Amino acid sequence: MNNDLRERREQRELTQSDLASAVGVTRQTINSIERGRYDPSLELAFELAAFFDCRIEDLFHPDSDDESETDS
Repeated sequence: MNNDLRERREQRELTQSDLASAVGVTRQTINSIERGRYDPSLELAFELAAFFDCRIEDLFHPDSDDESETDS
């Protein structure tokens, strides 16, 4: 799953540690999400969306491969 987490975090001039503290996870979790190595739980996705005052679907996007499979 692709996401805009890094861009939104950097726009607010936050470190990964700052964001992690705000949503109650580790810096490593934020790093893994930003790199696309870890998809957050639904609960964490809601926390991140609430933090950035946006919808989950504004923050997270399906991989292009996933889109083509669902379009078939």
